[in-house]
Amino acid sequence: METFWIIAAAILWGAGTGLLLPRAAYRLSVPPDEPWRTTCPAGHALAGVGRGWIGRARCAGGDTYGPSTFTIAVVVAAACGALAAAVGARPELVVWLLLAPASVLLAAVDRVAHRLPDILIVPLAAATFVLLGGAALLPSAEGSWTSALLGSLLLGACFFALFLITKGLGFGDVKLALVLGAMLGWYGWPIVLTGTFAGYLLGALYGIGLLALGRGGRHTTRIPFGPFLLTGALAGVLLGSHLT
Repeated sequence: METFWIIAAAILWGAGTGLLLPRAAYRLSVPPDEPWRTTCPAGHALAGVGRGWIGRARCAGGDTYGPSTFTIAVVVAAACGALAAAVGARPELVVWLLLAPASVLLAAVDRVAHRLPDILIVPLAAATFVLLGGAALLPSAEGSWTSALLGSLLLGACFFALFLITKGLGFGDVKLALVLGAMLGWYGWPIVLTGTFAGYLLGALYGIGLLALGRGGRHTTRIPFGPFLLTGALAGVLLGSHLT
């Protein structure tokens, strides 16, 4: 019964936080050389208190725009529910539930704009190290902060090397690797390899799918890699929580 309530609370948390993300996803989904959006595609000013970053993507003209609020809420809720079911009542569950909404937001922006903005990824990295460090201090934690730190450094170094020698990887992916290396490294080196491989596999399958549908080729724009890396990391965390 305790597990049921933990999962239910996680799903409600995910759905609630997911409802707050669409406006930020829309505002941040711009090319690197453009300022954050302040109007809808029709030129209407943003609606809402303070015209800020939280809530539905809706303008003063009454139109909705950007990513689907329902879809984002469902994705965050599903991720949080799966994490709660796998991790259970351990301290690191709080860490994963706090990081999940930000990760989905990052994936949503990268999917549209093919970028991983520093305004998202730098706080996410800092939060990951601090929160995992706090969780490691608790006796019931099933992970290692030292392993997380080493995983972050190793994966970041590997991605940086790939960034230097290939054209298919952006520097935002290198910074994201520091975050994902810490998440996966919490559960040990095998999970770092598994989660990273899963992300690459998903990205490769997506590229193959584009080719099969005739929507890709030699001159196809670089696909957004962040969503696949983040999904692979989620799979690694779920697996690692079962094995510890």
